[in-house]
Amino acid sequence: MKHLSCILLLALFAFAGTTRAQDQTFKKLREESAKGIKNTEKDTTGRLWRKGGSFGVNFNQGSLSNWAAGGDKLSLSLLGTLNVFANYKKGRHSWDNNLDLAYGYVNTTSLGTRKSDDRIDLTSKYGYDIGRNWYLSGLFNLRTQFTDGYIYPTDSTREFTSTFFAPAYIVLSPGLDWMPNKEFSLFMSPFTGRWIVVRDEYLSSRGAYGVDTGKHVKSEFGAYVTVNWNKEIAKNITYKTKLELFSNYKERPQNIDMFWTNIISLKVNKLISANISWDMIYDDDVRVFENKETGIMGPRLQIKQVLGVGLTAKF
Repeated sequence: MKHLSCILLLALFAFAGTTRAQDQTFKKLREESAKGIKNTEKDTTGRLWRKGGSFGVNFNQGSLSNWAAGGDKLSLSLLGTLNVFANYKKGRHSWDNNLDLAYGYVNTTSLGTRKSDDRIDLTSKYGYDIGRNWYLSGLFNLRTQFTDGYIYPTDSTREFTSTFFAPAYIVLSPGLDWMPNKEFSLFMSPFTGRWIVVRDEYLSSRGAYGVDTGKHVKSEFGAYVTVNWNKEIAKNITYKTKLELFSNYKERPQNIDMFWTNIISLKVNKLISANISWDMIYDDDVRVFENKETGIMGPRLQIKQVLGVGLTAKF
């Protein structure tokens, strides 16, 4: 009887263990099945377009009264930025569109009102996937500004240098695009057309931005490279950079034009963020800067840096 009881107990434990193992097995199968269904639903939504953007406003104000260290009595600055994108993807075909806008003003009691930023930058790029992260692509880019621009030789004088579509840079380029991930893109083309538009009569009459005197358009042909990288380098810290290089085969090809913009964004919460941006431009046709040692006008490396804290909304 004792032996029978032992056998029955052993059988019961074995049955319980088997049942538990089966339950674990069935549970695992259910989880795998649910995961497969979830992935299938995600992959079969048929979503062809990805759209979104961000809008930011930075405002700074400072005032001084009986301040021994000196400074302006009142300073105000306002900067607005807007970035929107619309990207299409179907099979091997992709079409990426991006619009980047910025406009800012600064006002001080000693210098008055001046622009601190002014940018219109539109890029549209089509790509056909040929494998291993390479795409046969065609790129269109337009870069200009909203309003009149000036340089200030002295605090009391200013010189008109630019306005809307004076200049405007238009690039049309077939080439190869390497995109190993969604964060990085390297576009290269040895055959690129670029047009410099100066629609303003005064600037055109002075042959500004390399156009012939009295003309409004200058055409160039050369090699073009652009790099885009958008990466979250740490939690709530994003770095975005865009570098463009162009060599004009027709004239001084060794003097490479460069446009490089960089933005570091620090997200404080859903609405508040801090941004540091710096731009560098070298354009061999922009000969409005005087060498103080020689007195000769010529191109220079242009540098702009902006630091701001304000409201940011993503959509």
